[in-house]
Amino acid sequence: MFWAKAFRIKSDVVVALCDEDILGKEIKWKKIKVKVSKHFYGERLIDEKTAVKLMEKATIGNLFGKEIVSIAKKNGFITKENIILIDGIPHAQFVKI
Repeated sequence: MFWAKAFRIKSDVVVALCDEDILGKEIKWKKIKVKVSKHFYGERLIDEKTAVKLMEKATIGNLFGKEIVSIAKKNGFITKENIILIDGIPHAQFVKI
């Protein structure tokens, strides 16, 4: 399961998705601190099929977690080069133009 939030910014549809188990965690790596916040990611809990549908509709995607990043890669939303690790947790973003 995944936490998801979708919202509009001007003409863009932004989708934020994270693995269920990392919501609320603060991840630290070198001088970077990232909060996987309920405010940004945690609107509703969804399954894989719904996550893929949201990514299809999105013009901007923000993904955090091993499972959701793997699904995005498997479905062609991102490539291996789009993925970074923050304290060992995969993170990726995509923009459709």
